[in-house]
Formats: sequence, C-alpha cells, structure tokens
Amino acid sequence: MRQIVLDTETTGLDPALGHRIVEVAGVELRNRQVSSRDFHRYLNAGRASDPGALEVHGLTEDFLREQPAFRDMVADFLDFVADAELIIHNAPFDVAFLDRELALLDLPPLSTHVAGITDTLRLAKQLHPGKRNSLDALCERYGVDNTARTLHGALLDARLLADVYLAMTRGQDSLIIDLGDTRSTVGQVPLQTGTLDLVVLPASDAELVAHALYLNDLDQASGNKCVWKQFTAAPQGSPRMLRPLEGEGEAQRSLGVGVTEAAPQGPPRMLRPLEGEGEAQRSLGVGVTEAAPQGPPRMLRPLEGEGEAQRSL
Repeated sequence: MRQIVLDTETTGLDPALGHRIVEVAGVELRNRQVSSRDFHRYLNAGRASDPGALEVHGLTEDFLREQPAFRDMVADFLDFVADAELIIHNAPFDVAFLDRELALLDLPPLSTHVAGITDTLRLAKQLHPGKRNSLDALCERYGVDNTARTLHGALLDARLLADVYLAMTRGQDSLIIDLGDTRSTVGQVPLQTGTLDLVVLPASDAELVAHALYLNDLDQASGNKCVWKQFTAAPQGSPRMLRPLEGEGEAQRSLGVGVTEAAPQGPPRMLRPLEGEGEAQRSLGVGVTEAAPQGPPRMLRPLEGEGEAQRSL
C-alpha cells in the first residue's frame, strides 16, 4: 500500500482570487512505514504573498523569485503521487490550489491522478469531536515532537502529519501487521485430548443460593431485564426456578426468591445452613438443600423459624 502525505504553502487563502502555491512537499508511506522517498519544491508564484500568509510560512518574494514555476515541476510531481492515496490535513484547501495549478496548464484535476484522498482534519474531528484538531494540537495529543515548527513549512509539516496519521490510525492495520509477524518455525504438536482428566468443580449449595440472590438483585436493578433469568429452560437434571410459594410473605416475593421443583424420583429435603458458611448466611436464614436421589441439589423455601432476619426479609 502506497500513500503520500502531502502539504502545500500558498500566497493566500483563495485560489479563485489568484493566489498560487509557493511550496509543495510529500512524504511517502509504504505499508504504513515512512520510506526514504520524498518530494519537495519551492515555487515561483509570480506574485507576492499576503502579509498573513507571509507570517505563516516566511517565504519572501525575493527568495521565491529564483525558484522554478509550477509548470516546470508538474511532471515530476504527478509522477511522484501517481496511483497513491494522498493524506492531507484540511484536504479541500490544498486540493483546490493544486487543481487550480493543473487547470492553468490544461491538465485534469488531482483526483484523476491518484488512488484517493484522505482528509486527516475530517478524521481528527470524528475521533476528537469538540476539540482542537490543528496539526499542532494533534502533535501534542499524540506525542509527536513539533518543537522545530517555528514556521509552517511544507516538508516539515508533511513529516509531522505522517507521524500523526500513523498514530491516529494505528489500530486499523494492527491485525494485518500482527498476522504477518506471527509465523513460527517451531513444529506444531497436536493436542491429545483423549487422556485429559478434567476436574469439574460444581457449585456448592451456598454458592447456588448466593447466585440466585445476586440474579434477583440484577433483575431488579435492570428493570426485570436480567438476561440470565430469561433462560427458563434448564438442562435436564438441573434446578429450575419457580414462583415463590403462596403465603411466603411480601419480602420473599419482592426479592424474587424462588423455589425449585422436586427431583423426578423423590423430593428434596431442607437442611440447616452448611457449617462454616459464615455468619451472614446464618443471620439471613438462607437454607440449603441436600441432593435428592439421582438429582442435583435443589432450592426449597427457607425453613420455618430460621431467625428474625428471615422474617424481616
């Protein structure tokens, strides 16, 4: 992929008023790397720069009088940018001047000579809306050293913009770059899974209780939009949450604490909380169940008389 980071300096702001280009420069990028090729010309515009423009670039009429005209270097310029993507900060400004110079020589507009034109000012505004997006501001934002930029110069600005552009778009091509760098010369050994003895740690009864309560809190906080509670169809042999038992109290209904069906071959039996499960569980009176025959543990309503905390909840 070939790209040209381009910049110009001009005698004023509007080519329609007869203003011309006094400097043009381009820096070549190949596969997102700055190459050794660049293009740089000062130009005799045949007229003086406006005072405001002269303060920006500092190119005096006396200096430019000794430089070639645009027509003298247009062939070299078009050869340099041919079929490349142009990267320009505030592209409409530079393109308007270049199109004007080409039109004066009866040549087609710039867009017909290149693969495309990317405006980094527009890109910066999309990435940083509401912030300053001048070249100096972007250099500061992306850590590009612009201390040598006391005046605007096309070649220096093109080099700074190249660094800024690569920083702004670093994530776009990182996957492609990484894929190119991940080739390995180490032989690959197929993984043998037949002898693996995987250890499966099922959730404890207390963990199942805590999980159910946590889902209830999520469901209330999200306005009954908890995704986990939307999956009501459980795999065979696992507990399925049902509505609270009738008469279990307003607190239980508000918490959404459910109970489970009995296992196919025998109902679960409620036990007291597991030993060592913590003071918090005992104070809440949260009960756990033992496994019914041929089935996993299943939640039932809390035991009667499990404490004041249960009645208050």
